[in-house]
Amino acid sequence: MGIVGQAIGLFAVTNIDDILILSLFFAQGAGHRGSARRIVAGQYLGFVAILAVAVAAAFGATFLPDSVIPYLGLLPLALGLKAAWQAWKHRGDADGEEERAEGGPQALEVAAVTFANGGDNIGVYVPVFATAGVGGMSVYAVVFLVLVAVWCLAGRYFATRPVIAKALSRWGHVLLPLVLIALGLVILVEGGASGL
Repeated sequence: MGIVGQAIGLFAVTNIDDILILSLFFAQGAGHRGSARRIVAGQYLGFVAILAVAVAAAFGATFLPDSVIPYLGLLPLALGLKAAWQAWKHRGDADGEEERAEGGPQALEVAAVTFANGGDNIGVYVPVFATAGVGGMSVYAVVFLVLVAVWCLAGRYFATRPVIAKALSRWGHVLLPLVLIALGLVILVEGGASGL
């Protein structure tokens, strides 16, 4: 299968849920100038942070103790609550035209969700990177970074399909907060944060 095939498979398996989240971000950013660039930049920032931590840990450095990783769920939880509050606050707005120019997801918000959602990926990547050596690790990193672009394209593709776009434009303001809150709770609970 080769290292490139293994990298593709590993990325796909560990990041399949990102396509839904990216689709929701792209739907939220529809009609907002520069939102696609901010979403892609945020996705790359978050994923580069995941890679940096995984590579460092593969070399023996541990920036995040295992006991801290479940608390990364607080990031999407907080962002989901913020998005829910914004949706509630603007529930009566007809179009929200005043927010059209610069609205939509911000790069750091997308990066935070990407990093928090990928916190468990670090645990999968570390042993793979540690056994792959520097050359193999480099191949994994390059393949992963190329696939981030593919994931962004897929998320945008799904968000712009007429049937999906119609559903996301109607329900995206509700779905995004729900998905982020659920993601945060799952990370907290599955990670066993404070005995949850």
